[in-house]
Amino acid sequence: MTHVDLFEFALRLADRGRISAGERRMDGASADWQVAAFRVGTDADLHADRWETHPESDEVVCVWTGAVRMILRAADGVGEEPPITLRSGAAFVVPRGRWHRLELAEPADLMSIAQRRGTRLEGRTETSRGRA
Repeated sequence: MTHVDLFEFALRLADRGRISAGERRMDGASADWQVAAFRVGTDADLHADRWETHPESDEVVCVWTGAVRMILRAADGVGEEPPITLRSGAAFVVPRGRWHRLELAEPADLMSIAQRRGTRLEGRTETSRGRA
């Protein structure tokens, strides 16, 4: 493997320094770290209507171009913390097990690095929105 299109495939970082390319997965049974890039032009590309959590690892979200808003669910599980706008060159580390979602501020190219094992998605309901 010498060339990988990160917008099409993910890199898997395995134990003992092994790196391989494969299908991008938002969940999975593997304990490998996944590095994936995304071109996003709409909130639907980000699943802005769903919360996400990664119980096995922190996740780093890097913004290469454009801008997104990172939104964390409030610690009590009801409502949202104020959005954090991430622009080109910014990264945000989402702590392990923390519910989060992204909204598009402008079309963006992103990179995500996390262990996907156990990833959970949950619909965004009116009670969790906190802006109703």
